[in-house]
Amino acid sequence: MKKYFLLIIFFLGTGFSYSQTALQRFINNPALKHASVGVSVVELESGKSIVSHDAQKSLTPASTLKLITTATALETLGDNYRYKTEVALDANNPSRILVLGSGDPTLGSEAFGDNKNAFFINAANELDKVLSKDKEYTIYIVDNLFGYDGVAPGWTWIDMGNYYAAGNYGISIFDNSYRLVFNTTDKNSCPRILRTEPEIKGLTFRNALSLNNSGEDNAYIYGEPFSYNRSVRGNIPEGKTEFTIKGDIPDPGLLLGETLADYLSRAGFRIGKIETARNDYFSGVCKADQRKSVYRVGKVIHTQMSPPLKDIIREINVASNNHYTEHLLRTLGRYRNDDIYTDASETGISYTYEYWQGKGVSTSSLQMHDGCGLAPSNAVSPQFQTDLLVYMYNKSSYSKAFYDSLPKVGHEGTVTYFLRNTKLSGKIVAKSGSISGVHCYAGYLIDGNKKYALSIMVNKFNGTRLEVRKAIEQFLLSVVNEI
Repeated sequence: MKKYFLLIIFFLGTGFSYSQTALQRFINNPALKHASVGVSVVELESGKSIVSHDAQKSLTPASTLKLITTATALETLGDNYRYKTEVALDANNPSRILVLGSGDPTLGSEAFGDNKNAFFINAANELDKVLSKDKEYTIYIVDNLFGYDGVAPGWTWIDMGNYYAAGNYGISIFDNSYRLVFNTTDKNSCPRILRTEPEIKGLTFRNALSLNNSGEDNAYIYGEPFSYNRSVRGNIPEGKTEFTIKGDIPDPGLLLGETLADYLSRAGFRIGKIETARNDYFSGVCKADQRKSVYRVGKVIHTQMSPPLKDIIREINVASNNHYTEHLLRTLGRYRNDDIYTDASETGISYTYEYWQGKGVSTSSLQMHDGCGLAPSNAVSPQFQTDLLVYMYNKSSYSKAFYDSLPKVGHEGTVTYFLRNTKLSGKIVAKSGSISGVHCYAGYLIDGNKKYALSIMVNKFNGTRLEVRKAIEQFLLSVVNEI
């Protein structure tokens, strides 16, 4: 009996030693010489730690933070939750058309392959059935659900104005982004601006772009929310008759109103004033007694529903969609507190802390400054991520929806090339995260009877991103072979 006992200890100890050897090779990789590294690999069923290194250290997660936001939204709202955008008449003024926003980030989105103009086509058709054309109508866009602080305070100036840092409001349209189209065939001048798609009235650009012969897009659009003055800096490839970059729409609610007016005008309606709720909202910021509704919802003419939440979070986790994620965070904020004068983002963050603490998952390592991971001041530990992953796999009523939202490595999304053509291709589903100096992965590894939650976080690495990715790949391949 003693011999068998010693033999078991020997094999367990040997497996642990192999795993630790793989870990040492990983953290001693020259590309990580000056990096902060955190690793947590745990058994899914038991939660037992298999490999760990600084697992309780708070590190910058980049887009792996989206796992927290999407898990919280699923747990709170359910996998079949749908946003709705309503077109109604004002009961106090039947010549005023209301568009009531619920924070749907998918309206006019390109993500699902639908007709991006479906909302306008459907709304115009339904209005055409009930309204006469012998009078003038006005349009009022109720886009105040999240207030008008559409960007996270932790985002950097270099990000704001670009499509991946689009503002987030009660009304979203066309992913809150536009394409800026250039001609770059004249090597002796700045790239020439041709147009924006869609057209945005009044939008102007200070063009300081130059040309490169590397073929790379190194351009950034700078601008504040609701400002129609933008600066374009950096460089883009020469020799193109048309080359596009993307920026964020300054005022999505107003653009939606103007676009709806165009569709109605083509249908023979006379449209007068178009306005959003923004001015009325700000009139009540400092004077609570002026927070009176300036409209009363009458007959609802058209309702546009979003895809179910399970499809929205799959888009978030596969494509790393910041815009969708920030809308989810603000939706959680309004779930927690429906007062539109409270900060929806901050309330959503507070609610996220409260939710996971209530589930027994320690949030002491968590520092959230947005929902998507774009803010470099975000921080979380690998252990928190694996704790959350274990909870979602074993205890969540929406375990399947959450698991299915994650892309398969080597096959799709932002992990298409990670572990491609290796034995782990397709056997890990994971969210990746990368911003300047940050490279992370978190997700599930299922290989036969081997079932693990994993989080690998690398901050401030000195090697190239490709070298870091290859180091992580080799570490995971070694761990699977050795445990």
